[in-house]
Amino acid sequence: MFIRTNIKFLRKRRGRTQDEVSNFLGMKRSTFAGYENGVAEPGIEELKLFSDYFRISMDTLARIDLASLSESQIRQLEDGFDVYIKGSQLRILATTVDRQNRDNIELVAEKAKAGYKRGYADPEYIRELPVFQLPFLSPERKYRTFQISGDSMKPIPDGSFITGEFVENWEFLKKGDPCIILTKDEGLVFKLIEKDFRNKQFILHSLNREYESFAVQVEEITEIWKFIHYISSEMPEKIPLEHELFAVIANLRKDMELIKGRG
Repeated sequence: MFIRTNIKFLRKRRGRTQDEVSNFLGMKRSTFAGYENGVAEPGIEELKLFSDYFRISMDTLARIDLASLSESQIRQLEDGFDVYIKGSQLRILATTVDRQNRDNIELVAEKAKAGYKRGYADPEYIRELPVFQLPFLSPERKYRTFQISGDSMKPIPDGSFITGEFVENWEFLKKGDPCIILTKDEGLVFKLIEKDFRNKQFILHSLNREYESFAVQVEEITEIWKFIHYISSEMPEKIPLEHELFAVIANLRKDMELIKGRG
């Protein structure tokens, strides 16, 4: 049971004194201090008060040592993504941290993709993945890197390593956002997403027009990681269209300069 340490941790995290919290909850300071010090155990009614005040479920307050979680995991709880409140589909993301308690970027290479489909929520499995840090990424976000295979997302080369940001609220995704999606049937796929929440599904598109788009029901999706960047030892086979347009404009400018010079 972690009730005692958790309410103390959450109180200090919010910068509140025992007087402030006890007054707000309508209990004596000595009573609240007794709960924090382990002199007394709060009853169900008190637990409900703490749960409402800290916006953390009673089960989580009792069963999970919040001080052992990473910053991103705690934010998920505070933002309402509590596995005990929202159900099994939404959970605390399994993650790892370095010695400074910073979230690592775990690497899911090609050989690990099949295992990730089964072990994505298993802290022991996640702990076995290679990890690294990228100093130019925000410490306030959670990232993971996945190796892709195939040519469905050309011009991004086969075997590239895609780093994605974990998406907690799928409603914030925009049409055309490139994402790594983990589905129950397909496993990991890298596609452009299109929301169709009226039919409770996503439409997934490829950059390579030879591949047809397909729909995936929302309940079949386990995780979504929004594309941040990719790493590859190869140059893209085809220059993206916008780069071609830039080149055309640059050539037109050169031609205009030559014409002016002749005039």
